[in-house]
Amino acid sequence: MDAQRPAVTVSRAGALRYRWRRQGLAQAGPVSVAEAPALDLGVQDTGPMGSAWALWLRGVDPATAETELALAWTLRGAPHAYRRADLPGVMQAVSPFSEADAAKRVFDASKPLRRAGIDVLDALDVVAGHMREIVTEPTVKGEMSAQLTASVDEPYLRYCRVCKATHLYEQPFRLSALYAGLELEPGTSPPVLRRIPGWRRRSHGPARAPRGPGDAPEHLQVIRAYLHLLGPATQKEVAGYLDAPVRDVVASWPTDAVAVDVAGRPTWLLESDVAALVEAERSGGDDDGTGVRLLGAFDPLLQAKDRDLLVPNEAERKDLFRAIGRPGAVAAGGEILGTWRPLAKGGTVSIRFTSWPSAGPTMRRVVEDQGAELARWRGREFGGLVDE
Repeated sequence: MDAQRPAVTVSRAGALRYRWRRQGLAQAGPVSVAEAPALDLGVQDTGPMGSAWALWLRGVDPATAETELALAWTLRGAPHAYRRADLPGVMQAVSPFSEADAAKRVFDASKPLRRAGIDVLDALDVVAGHMREIVTEPTVKGEMSAQLTASVDEPYLRYCRVCKATHLYEQPFRLSALYAGLELEPGTSPPVLRRIPGWRRRSHGPARAPRGPGDAPEHLQVIRAYLHLLGPATQKEVAGYLDAPVRDVVASWPTDAVAVDVAGRPTWLLESDVAALVEAERSGGDDDGTGVRLLGAFDPLLQAKDRDLLVPNEAERKDLFRAIGRPGAVAAGGEILGTWRPLAKGGTVSIRFTSWPSAGPTMRRVVEDQGAELARWRGREFGGLVDE
C-alpha cells in the first residue's frame, strides 16, 4: 500500500490510552457480553485465571454470562473466549487468507503435506471432517487424537518424542476444531471437545471464497478488530499476531485504514477510530481510564506485537514477556507500572508485586486494593503484598 500523509500524529502515551479505553478497561460499571469490545478479537484463555479475569476487569461477569460465552481454539492455536452467538462468524474470520497463509499457520506440519502433494487448506478440510465424525458426544483430547491418528494418512502424522507416540501435528489439530463446529468445554484439563449446539454448516474446513475471511461480519474480521483494539499498528504487527504472511495481510488491508504517526512510527488505524485516538491524546492522564488493573499474563492488552512501544525499557520488557513463567502486569491508563504474581495458600491469595521506577509512591496501596478484589473474585481471603 502506498505511503500516505499521516491523518494525525499522537504520542506513545496517547496511543496506549486509546487502547486502554477501546478494550473496555476504563469501564466503571457492568458490561453485557454483547457490549464487551475485547470479545470481537477473542480473549485468550491461558493461565490460571484465563479469560474470566480479563473479562471481569472489563466489566463482564463470566459467572452470570456463562451461557453467552464459548471457548474455541483459534488464532495461533490458543484457546479464546467469544460470544457464543458469534462462533459461525468467528470461524469464518479466523480462516486463512490463502494456501500460503494456511501453511504458515500450521508451521512444520506443512512440509510433509506438500511433499505428498496435499494442499494445507485441503488437509484442514480432511482433519475437520474426521473431527466432526468423531465427536458425537464430549470427547477428551487424547481420545480424539487416537481416533484421528487411525483415520488419516502418514503425511498428517508425526512422531512425538514427548508422548513417545505418533499422532497428528498439533496446529492442524487445534485449528481444525472450530472448522468442524467444535468448542472447548470450559474448565477441562486435558481439554474436552464438544459439538457447538445449533451448528448449521454442512461442510467442514476453513471458510473459502466466495465466503472467505474477508466476508465475515465486519466487527469480527481479525485485521479490523486488531486495528480497533490494539491499533494504531503496522501491517507486520498484525501479521505477527495472526501468524499470517505479511503479503496476505497487505492484500486484505481495510480500505478505510488511514496512516497515523505514533511518536515517529508510521502506523495505521481505522478512519472511524481517529476521533477517539485524538481524544485520548488530548485528555492526558486526567480521566477515568487511569484506574490500576492487575492484568493477567495473557491479557488482551498485552497481546499487541509492538512490545517495545508498550514497554520501552528492555530489561522491564524481558521481565514481563518471559518465555516461561510469565508474570501479570500492573497497568494504569495503558502504561505498565510493574509486574505481579498471585500466590495462593490455603484459603488466602497474596500478591507478589514488583514495582518499576515509573510507578508512583502510592502504587503499593492501590495494588493492595486490587489484590483484595482479586481475592474476593476467587472466593478467598486476601493475604496482602509479598515483596520480592
